[in-house]
Amino acid sequence: MLAAARILSAQAALPTEWIDPDTGHRVIRLSREDGTQSLYFNQNAYTADGKKLIVTTAGGGIATINLATREVRPLVAGPVSVLVAGHKTGDVYYTKRAPGGQAGGATVCATNVNTGATREVVKLPPGRNVASLNADETLLLGTYVEGAAPPTPAANRLPGVDPRFGQPDYAAVGADGKPMTYADAKDLRLHNTLMATRAGPPRVLFTVNTKTGELKDTFREHEWLGHLQFSPADPSLIMFCHEGTWHEVDRIWTIRADGSGLTKIHTRTMNMEIAGHEFFSSDGATIWYDLQTPRGQDFWLAGYQVATGKRTWYHLQRNEWSVHFNVSADGTLFAGDGGDSEMVARAPDGKWIYLFRPERVPDVAGVKTASSDKLIDAGFFQAERLVNMSKHDYRLEPNVTFSPDMKWIVFRSNMLGPVHVYAVEIARSAGR
Repeated sequence: MLAAARILSAQAALPTEWIDPDTGHRVIRLSREDGTQSLYFNQNAYTADGKKLIVTTAGGGIATINLATREVRPLVAGPVSVLVAGHKTGDVYYTKRAPGGQAGGATVCATNVNTGATREVVKLPPGRNVASLNADETLLLGTYVEGAAPPTPAANRLPGVDPRFGQPDYAAVGADGKPMTYADAKDLRLHNTLMATRAGPPRVLFTVNTKTGELKDTFREHEWLGHLQFSPADPSLIMFCHEGTWHEVDRIWTIRADGSGLTKIHTRTMNMEIAGHEFFSSDGATIWYDLQTPRGQDFWLAGYQVATGKRTWYHLQRNEWSVHFNVSADGTLFAGDGGDSEMVARAPDGKWIYLFRPERVPDVAGVKTASSDKLIDAGFFQAERLVNMSKHDYRLEPNVTFSPDMKWIVFRSNMLGPVHVYAVEIARSAGR
């Protein structure tokens, strides 16, 4: 009883709302329980009616937050792994494992956010994992290692995962005998994992029919496949990536659910050029991604129109580079979650939540180049700082998303100590 009282007292001591003195924007704490987190930046976290936000709880469960009233309601007891809020029904899809862990397979379930009614969608064979749901909720998308025995639960756990950050405790010593930075140690781990993957059995993309449970293999290769995403609009379009150190891989790809139409989205033109952290616009028309030409020197948010292949690049300053970017529902605004000085941009003052307003570089005197339609349409971002994140530890990625009404940017942070979900108002507060 005393311990519970202390926890409640500590939670009550955290502010629930304030005006950021450095930016003039209102920040609210949406969550009430320490350890509550918003979803990864490319997961749809909002119900189909736009009224509720899906979050994870400290115990690995799922809760909803009413964006109008800020009411927090438990939805699913943990431990489970959230996949997405369905674009069609708004039901929350997630996986839960049998006591045997990975070796026992996983079950995909869906829970209605209004009634709490839960249905079992499909039981997966051992060794298979799913990570995305298509636009009409008819297919799940996942990967497995061909011919590999399902790992034991212990082998499936990443060593040294810190629950505060959800990432392994990357640590390594460089050739000079000195400890590497967290970011460099992470790159080394990615490289080693990539080399082991290429030397091992093929990785396979597969789909699962949510009505019949039918499994179909879509694509296989000796690459580390990840970042699986169905288009939010086209039920058959898949985006995936080659994981690893970004300058070693051709990262961004699309393919159809039937295995046709394999397309590489970006081809590098210089050494150390990198592209990644790709995501779809809300209408599925554009793929956006972090582009650096070369790595750590020149920064862009690049767009690729799925239907035409037309490209748009928006330039950023070093301090404006962000771990993840996102775009508003109408495509007129962008957001970034900033980054610390150890990350790829080595930004001396990058710890901010940003709002970006895109501007196109105009044609001089209105005169177009004859081949302009085939060239990259260049522009730049006008940046506005929304939240000072100087006290945030960026081992926890903030993962910004726009609320469906485009009035708020939602993110997670440990800037006040415990991890919580916050939202910052896009409009500056009156008189600021």
